[in-house]
Amino acid sequence: MDKKDITFIIAAFCFILVIAFVIKPIATGQPVNTGLSFATPAPSMTVTPLVIYANITTLPPTIIPHRTTTPPTPVPTWNQTAQTIGFVNSGTYQISTNQTLPQGTRINATQPDTNRTVYAVISGKYSGTTQIINIPFPYWELSYTIDPMMGPMSGPTIQSTAITPTLGQGISYSGIQGSYGSVSPQFSIQVMDASDPNRIVRTISPPGGIDPNLWAGIKEPTPAATSTTVNVYGNKIPPKYGTIEPTLTPSSTDPRPWLEKFFEGQRGYYFIINSQYLNSYTIQILIPSRYIGQY
Repeated sequence: MDKKDITFIIAAFCFILVIAFVIKPIATGQPVNTGLSFATPAPSMTVTPLVIYANITTLPPTIIPHRTTTPPTPVPTWNQTAQTIGFVNSGTYQISTNQTLPQGTRINATQPDTNRTVYAVISGKYSGTTQIINIPFPYWELSYTIDPMMGPMSGPTIQSTAITPTLGQGISYSGIQGSYGSVSPQFSIQVMDASDPNRIVRTISPPGGIDPNLWAGIKEPTPAATSTTVNVYGNKIPPKYGTIEPTLTPSSTDPRPWLEKFFEGQRGYYFIINSQYLNSYTIQILIPSRYIGQY
């Protein structure tokens, strides 16, 4: 059998397969069986949307309770009666009586309104520590005065000096009638913050010191109005046993009372007072009159 015959046999075999697997199924309405598996498409489905009607119940509105505000505590008003501040034991504020009073800064400023009202008074003679005084005002003043033991209010001793002149011969002799006081009055006020015991608001003392003779206007002694003699040098010599008296003139230099201004307040204060050789002292806390009824 030659190659040509084999070719015809293979062609005939292929034709039989086409008839059996392609033409015959098409003629009978069956699917073509090729021996290969293919995915069969799923039949299309019409999806009807499901509508769910919810029974919605309207809730009543939420009622928010009203927040009540606590009214502020009213600040007590001043009854316009000056208070008297007493003294307490300095140990109440853990203060040693041997402590040195530190120096603070003095603040003075011009205040146009000069109308003032006495808010509190401190009076005494000896050193001490006061009780706490509440000052609810934003500005206040501290006025103080003293009566030293060697002052005009305590009856100063006016000294007179007797001089025995020599008129050029003999030994001169001078004597002093009366006695000079040897005491040295001292006074200071230490203002303390009651809310902060370590804070010294101010330390106050009389500016220029305490000089009763200067306040009283006592001038240098001058010869008494008696006859005098003139020596060969033209110098006037008091008569024998003449008296030289000091001159006392009306005072124009007395600085009392002193005044300190405080541009702070609305807190409690207490005062540490150092007093030596004084007959008395008086301290007043003053406030502007326009503050009355506002605090």
